[in-house]
Amino acid sequence: MLLLAAALAGAGLLAGCAPAIIGGTAVGVSVFHDRRPTEIMLADQRIELAALERYNQNAEIADYSRISATSYNRVLLLTGQAETEEIRRRYAELASRIPEVRKVVDQVTIGPVASLARQGEDAYLTSRVKVALASVRIAGFDPTRVKVVTAAGTVHLMGLLTPQEAQAVIAKVRYVPGVVQIVNLFETYPRPET
Repeated sequence: MLLLAAALAGAGLLAGCAPAIIGGTAVGVSVFHDRRPTEIMLADQRIELAALERYNQNAEIADYSRISATSYNRVLLLTGQAETEEIRRRYAELASRIPEVRKVVDQVTIGPVASLARQGEDAYLTSRVKVALASVRIAGFDPTRVKVVTAAGTVHLMGLLTPQEAQAVIAKVRYVPGVVQIVNLFETYPRPET
């Protein structure tokens, strides 16, 4: 557990966040702006680690794909490429069995693994989207509440936002050069009463 806390603290420093210790686990300072309860944020970290472990332990999948798993509010987003439909399906099935996963959104495409150049373009596009979010002008909006995942020019947006915030974010991202498609995975905050 100490090794995990050190790794998470280091990851926070690399991301530009000063780490804080909550419940014995290091988390980035942006945790204080997040609308998810702390236990859900920690569950998301556990889900991502479990997904990575299952991916790396299955050579039949890892050797013929490049799949990333991102968890937000226990919704697991799978992005990347798999050489066959069977590989994509098998990994989605493995990921769906991870404890605490509420839902799997499978956005993996079938085809050759993205080149390093394409991966670099996606990383750059993600940073451009994050910069654009800083100019959304809505009272109380915090751009760190938006999780941005880019694969082959498709920008996946996750977070707990008000309907007004979600509309403004999508409108802003739509005009970022290089965005091919937007996948809206926002959940409504506050959640409607049931």
